[in-house]
Amino acid sequence: MREQVLVTGGAGYIGSHALVELCNSSRDVVVIDNLCNSSEVALSRVSEITGKPVRFYQGDVGDRVLLDQVFKDNNISSVIHFAGLKAVGESSEKPLEYYRNNVAGTLVLLEAMRSASVKQLVFSSSATVYGTDAPVPYVETLQTGNTSNPYGTSKWMVEQILIDAARADAGLSVALLRYFNPVGAHPSGLIGEDPRGIPNNLLPYIAQVAVGKRPELSVFGDDYPTPDGTCRRDYLHVVDLAKGHVRALDWVANNTGAEAFNLGTGRASSVLEIIRAFEDAAGVEIPFRIAPRRPGDLPAFWADASKSERILGWKAELGLAEMMVDTWRWQSRNPDGYRSAAEEGQLESEPA
Repeated sequence: MREQVLVTGGAGYIGSHALVELCNSSRDVVVIDNLCNSSEVALSRVSEITGKPVRFYQGDVGDRVLLDQVFKDNNISSVIHFAGLKAVGESSEKPLEYYRNNVAGTLVLLEAMRSASVKQLVFSSSATVYGTDAPVPYVETLQTGNTSNPYGTSKWMVEQILIDAARADAGLSVALLRYFNPVGAHPSGLIGEDPRGIPNNLLPYIAQVAVGKRPELSVFGDDYPTPDGTCRRDYLHVVDLAKGHVRALDWVANNTGAEAFNLGTGRASSVLEIIRAFEDAAGVEIPFRIAPRRPGDLPAFWADASKSERILGWKAELGLAEMMVDTWRWQSRNPDGYRSAAEEGQLESEPA
């Protein structure tokens, strides 16, 4: 049996795009996802794009019995760990749920990996681990911690666990991938970001305004110390981000220890710049109003991704125009996200 990559949370936004790139790199994939914030339709769309099957187990990463069965049934050589709750605001309202899912769930996964003698892990981390006082651009050598919300703290905690685990096990190899702001969609228009309820992130909200699902966008603050007064962020095309995971898998296959890598473009765009870029791409006007600042929003941050280019051989290739065009293609063709395709034929799940 060929070696396989286990992808936790593989039916989600970033996970589904990573599956495409993994399949394109001739890797066989196995997915675990509890579908709490994702759709099985995404997996059938991945198979449609790649022409390759996706073996899917519906269940929770904290379910040790299920994990042991997955490792027993398959020839897993490495794991990409996406599964986790990720809404910053919600994490402040439900901290216990975030710590149980993101931190405790990772511990269960690590224990199952140890029992199965699987030593290679790529972890979906976040730029939030740099905290509120880090200077820009963020570099991997900065001190982490001092996070402003339980979501960021949970990512930081998991990083510390993985670093300690790699120190204790000389054969363990871990890539900590610190994301900035993933946006966009696959150029096919078949998979993309499909938030449930009110979007927490800027671009899916703009896209929903563009298709008439929401009346207007709120821009939180226009008095920041930035050129146009709005917050600036490092936006990264999700396809570039997905390709970074393939490069990280190559790294963990040939190295040991835990190493952090920033995945970003190294450029920051403001909220108003994103609005204008989307309007240009979609040919529609985005109505917006200026609203009060949100607590915890930083004026600006972006990545220094030179380490990823130097060590992983990875560099972001897609620009703002592609991010906006691909987002609009996905949203305009799927105005209700995957829910509009919920009655299509879907993959059969393995019994949990």
